[in-house]
Amino acid sequence: MALPVLTAEQRADALAKATEARKARSELLSAVKAGELTVAAVLAKAETDEIVKKTKVSALLKALPGVGSVKAAKLLEELSIAETRRIGGLGANQRQALIEASTAS
Repeated sequence: MALPVLTAEQRADALAKATEARKARSELLSAVKAGELTVAAVLAKAETDEIVKKTKVSALLKALPGVGSVKAAKLLEELSIAETRRIGGLGANQRQALIEASTAS
């Protein structure tokens, strides 16, 4: 499928929107890393925020204090969550398991 041809104005708007999304996602993960937000709070915020919904679960886990790439991958495997899964795509059981696993670690 070919990409649509965008005007210069449309391209600039898309770039600004993408930059804003990256900034918001970075602020979210920084708050998790600092301990200001819990996994439960992030999942609750995902109900209304599209940017949070599109954040990868693996990025959320890696932002937790004391969790790196290896531990995050292990948690995802234990919880049967694909590494590419985004927060908005989690089912109710996966959300609950994620909350329980994050409070235990």
